[in-house]
Amino acid sequence: MAEVSTKPWTRPHDWAEVVLGVVALLSPLWLDTDNAAMWTMIVLGALVALDGLASLAMPGMVYGEGIQIVLGALLFISPWVMSYTDMTGASWTSWIIGALTIVAGAAALPVANAAHGRMAGQS
Repeated sequence: MAEVSTKPWTRPHDWAEVVLGVVALLSPLWLDTDNAAMWTMIVLGALVALDGLASLAMPGMVYGEGIQIVLGALLFISPWVMSYTDMTGASWTSWIIGALTIVAGAAALPVANAAHGRMAGQS
């Protein structure tokens, strides 16, 4: 198990991040949103998915998990900041995906730290 985390494209935490980002990115297709909610979800969803892809490609990149946690927090607070709490589907999607992104990032931190340590020792 420990060896798997140093191989690119194998970490489940990062795959979860990609899926969560894609769901957030595409959710305005089936949710009622206004312009601010739509673009917030598209941009933050795309950034979450791209960060997940970067973490998958470079498993020793520890700061990617920190970025993931920050993006999750931004997605979580976005219904209040961008004033779309009255749009139930969009706001709950932002809250749930934001929280899950934070949890996945926090769970991936020890794995990324271990991968970073092993990769640094290999060079």
